[in-house]
Order: sequence, then structure tokens, then C-alpha cells
Amino acid sequence: MGAGRQAGLRTGAKLLSVLGFLAMVAGLVALAVTRTLLSASVAAGIAQVAAVVLMAWARLTFGRRSFHLRADPTEGGLVTTGPYAAIRHPIYAAVTLFAWGSVIGTPSGRTALCASVATLGALARIACEERLLVERYPEYAEYAARTKRLVPFVW
Repeated sequence: MGAGRQAGLRTGAKLLSVLGFLAMVAGLVALAVTRTLLSASVAAGIAQVAAVVLMAWARLTFGRRSFHLRADPTEGGLVTTGPYAAIRHPIYAAVTLFAWGSVIGTPSGRTALCASVATLGALARIACEERLLVERYPEYAEYAARTKRLVPFVW
């Protein structure tokens, strides 16, 4: 593949990653606006607390690296410890778990649609980031072969 085409694919991946981020935010904001983001359901609360703990653990493990609006793997090596030892994208797993916790607490088509938008955004980000990570870190392919993408032991 030519350098120009490869650069174009990278640019497309970065643009799609921004759209994915916006979809995640839109899904969560829609849950908040419809007053279904949080509920008194114990099961929903457990799922959402677990999501917050996973998010915090992933961010602490990731360290001082900054968050980027667009997919842009940072310098400093591939992170494979903490929650990253079990799943490649624990932050996106936390976002989707939190959103689907809302569906557990307030099951409806509208709530499921909002959670689906957030999930599709996370999946778009994952696809973009993985493409860029393979380019940045040659060891990513081996890491991906032994570590599930989003759900431990499943996918």
C-alpha cells in the first residue's frame, strides 16, 4: 500500500474515531436528558458502579498519558497491565457497561436506543484505535491475539 493511501486511511480512522466519541457522548447525554441514566434499581447500580471502578482503574493504569478526542496512540509503550491484561479496551467497556446499566434500570426501547448509540460509538473508536495501534506498536498483534477486545473471556 502506498504512503499516500496509508496516510489517507489514518486520517479516515481518526475522523471516524471523533464521530465514535461524539456518538458515545450523545448516547450518554440522551440517557441523562431522558432521565434514564441513573435509576434506583440495585442491578443497574451494581453495573454502573462496576463501570466507574473499571474506568478509574483503567485511567490510573494508563498513567499520565492524555486523552485524545481523536484516536492517536501515545508514546510510551503498549499498556498491558491492570485491566488491560484482561481486555484491550477497558475504558470503552466501562462506557458501554454504564450505558447498558441504564437499560437494566429503565428498560425501554428509547433507553436501549441510547445505549446502542453509545455502544456503536465505542465500537467505532475501537476499530480506529486498533488499526492505529497495530501501526504504532508491532507487539500489538500478539497482545490482541491473547487478550479479548471488550468482554473478558468472550470478545
